[in-house]
Amino acid sequence: MNILHFLTPKNEVAFLYDDYSLRQALEKMEYHQYSAIPVITREGEYVGVITEGDLLWDIKNHNFCNLRATEEQPLSEVHRRTSAGAVRINTSIEDLVVSAMSQNFVPVVDDRNMFIGIVKRKEIIRYCYQLAFPGQTIDETGIHPIDPERRSIPMMGAH
Repeated sequence: MNILHFLTPKNEVAFLYDDYSLRQALEKMEYHQYSAIPVITREGEYVGVITEGDLLWDIKNHNFCNLRATEEQPLSEVHRRTSAGAVRINTSIEDLVVSAMSQNFVPVVDDRNMFIGIVKRKEIIRYCYQLAFPGQTIDETGIHPIDPERRSIPMMGAH
């Protein structure tokens, strides 16, 4: 199984540029209701993942008393407490599952370390569920039978 089957492409993923301010990061994460988000350079190179906790610790450590003060803090200077390593498109499904054990999504990069998208943990869980229980699929609303006419596992994200 090729991990591109699970990929949510970059153009469908919210991300931050490493030159954003702390305030811009807070606002984008709030808008998308994310607790973690990929960070890339303006050229598209993957930098890492920043979490709500990273932002909160930075606010506490710098004694920011108001939101305006966070406009001067570059995201590149915020200490990231976790190292969310990216995988390459030729990564095995086994290694993808291991990466997803400790994060909600796995960033995917090409051979030049350019960010191309993410694999969501829920898509990996859905795939594993369908392997364990042929004829069924699972999503946020529950367990559903797979259409017997199709005799195949539906595409990830299809209901």
